[in-house]
Amino acid sequence: MAPSRVEQAALAAARLPLRLLAPGGSGALSILIYHRVLPERDPLRPGEPDQAEFAEQMAWVQALFRVLPLSEAVAALRRGRLPPRAACITFDDGYADNLHCALPVLHALGLPATCFVAADYLDGGVMFNDRIIEVVRALPKGQTDLSAWGVGVWRIAGDEDRHRLAEAIIRTVKHLDGAEREEGVARLVRESGVSLPCDLMMTTGGVRRLAAGGFEIGAHTRTHPILSRVDDATARAEIGGSREVLEDVIGEPVRLFAYPNGRPGHDYTARDVQLVKACGFQAAVSTAWGAARRCADPWQLPRFTPWDRHARGFVARMFRNLCIRRPKTVTA
Repeated sequence: MAPSRVEQAALAAARLPLRLLAPGGSGALSILIYHRVLPERDPLRPGEPDQAEFAEQMAWVQALFRVLPLSEAVAALRRGRLPPRAACITFDDGYADNLHCALPVLHALGLPATCFVAADYLDGGVMFNDRIIEVVRALPKGQTDLSAWGVGVWRIAGDEDRHRLAEAIIRTVKHLDGAEREEGVARLVRESGVSLPCDLMMTTGGVRRLAAGGFEIGAHTRTHPILSRVDDATARAEIGGSREVLEDVIGEPVRLFAYPNGRPGHDYTARDVQLVKACGFQAAVSTAWGAARRCADPWQLPRFTPWDRHARGFVARMFRNLCIRRPKTVTA
């Protein structure tokens, strides 16, 4: 979708100050995060754009930025040779709609992107948060007691209540020990009797098609644990194992990594950064806000998602993100 005249004017006015904030050389690299691009809006996933909204946002990105493959941008950042207004587009987890909905939009605009895949969910897996959402989607209207999952008694009248309830359960279980989380969510699914979708995540063939379509494929662990909560052996197996699985799938080196959840010091630690280096990754990304400059740690590059659905808000958030001079990291 081409920007409207009003949007074109706003985007044109933004280019000069944006060039001043991200002048190239060792300037600043903006890395955008997405997870899903839905065929149509889902009230239980209000933060995820549908294909039309994503196309609109990508048109804004194309108008504002010079979009590079992440590996190329990291190499240019290290050499101090970034182009002005440099940006990258990334996706986390490995959802099938990255292939079916995002790739056609990016192809049409000639924009590269990187997909970080949680390897063990390929070929029919369902991540814990998606299982929770599908359980809540199927709950009948009225009062439901979910005290066993730490969220108490809820009254469901509509989709907004379902969304808030799903988010509450996800927050409660996200940072549990992996086995405890898996056991609890499996029990929730069993007791609800809900039938889970088997096509949310990509197949191995889909990953190959995404790579053939121009996406860089990066690793995102095997089972998406909170790395700061697992022992050394598990962290090493999750980080290095995901690379091995994905290299076997695409037949090419996998050099990029994304920390699950991604908050420095909370979701990953200095130990995990060292493991990422030891496993041979050339760069890694977090979810700390900010833009990467030449002094940035290549294994803790910040990322950001401007959530606005209007060009002016999108531009304003990108400006604010570029003004963050010291994105959060962890140190040994």
